[in-house]
Amino acid sequence: MLYRFALSRLRDRTLAEDVVQDALLGALKNAKDFEGRAEERTWLIGVLRNKIADQMRKLGRVREEAMEPAFENGRWAAQPGEWHDPEGQLEKDEFRARFAECMSQLPEGLADAFVLREVEGLEYERVCDALGLTATNLSTRLYRARLILRKCLQDNWFGVAEE
Repeated sequence: MLYRFALSRLRDRTLAEDVVQDALLGALKNAKDFEGRAEERTWLIGVLRNKIADQMRKLGRVREEAMEPAFENGRWAAQPGEWHDPEGQLEKDEFRARFAECMSQLPEGLADAFVLREVEGLEYERVCDALGLTATNLSTRLYRARLILRKCLQDNWFGVAEE
């Protein structure tokens, strides 16, 4: 479970294995700090998230693509067709597979920013620290990642061509 979690974020098998090992070692060293207020699984994922953020900071990934605007004020300017029930769509295995395919098409710098902020839900400041970015640069990366994902999902899941 931890390996799949790390692999989905780092998209590199060797890095995912290393980060999971680091997280497990860190958890063992700090087991006395586990207070039992959460499940062990939840605590381990928290440790792993921190190790993933550290790894991304070390890599200092920077690579972006220019895209045309389609995201305004933190919301889609035009929602992809048939996206009236996103929670229902997420429940479908096929959607998850398509989303994973779309995520794999993101350049590393955009994927890292998107995963840490939107998937992991880390605070803006924490993502900036992890990736060595300014808030403006992070906003730009998130914007571009959303554009690419939106287009990919429209083409490969919703079947709606852009007008």
